[in-house]
Amino acid sequence: MSLKHLFAACLLTALTSACTVSKSKPSTKPSSTSSSSAVTKFTISGPSNAVAYVEQYKKIAVSESVRTGIPASIKLAQGILESGYGSSPLAKKSNNHFGIKCGSGWSGKSIQYKGSCYRVFKNGSDAYKEHSYFLVKSSRYKDLFKLKRNDYKGWAKGLRKAGYATNPKYPTILIELIERYKLYNYDK
Repeated sequence: MSLKHLFAACLLTALTSACTVSKSKPSTKPSSTSSSSAVTKFTISGPSNAVAYVEQYKKIAVSESVRTGIPASIKLAQGILESGYGSSPLAKKSNNHFGIKCGSGWSGKSIQYKGSCYRVFKNGSDAYKEHSYFLVKSSRYKDLFKLKRNDYKGWAKGLRKAGYATNPKYPTILIELIERYKLYNYDK
């Protein structure tokens, strides 16, 4: 049945029952009813490695965003940048998508990489959760949590200002990734 015929049939039954017509293309406007529906309705376009990475981690990014206030777009862009779309040796060997070092309080599994100690995670989702914990627990990032959850530009600039990265272009790179893949759609 064509979309036109389906719509006509829906009109005929509208008085007595509910009817839903959907297009085959995914919507770029997430539903306001829940964050999980927003995750499933928006699909990025771009190179296959970018699509695969975002598809794999968008649910945990949104879940952590809702839980902590860190924009999902920021988490995804940082994961993309710091793990090379999940293909860096650190991401492959230790599921560490954010380059989180061991630190003095770390007692879990670790790996030596390029002369430094890095945390090993059971899976990428655990790395996303630990990234949230890392930002939430550190007082140096406290001002970021005063920003709105959809202020990805403020977060990108604030991360650099707070010392998350030494590269002066870090905010520009994150913002470019977010805008290229329209990751801001996961912040709604």
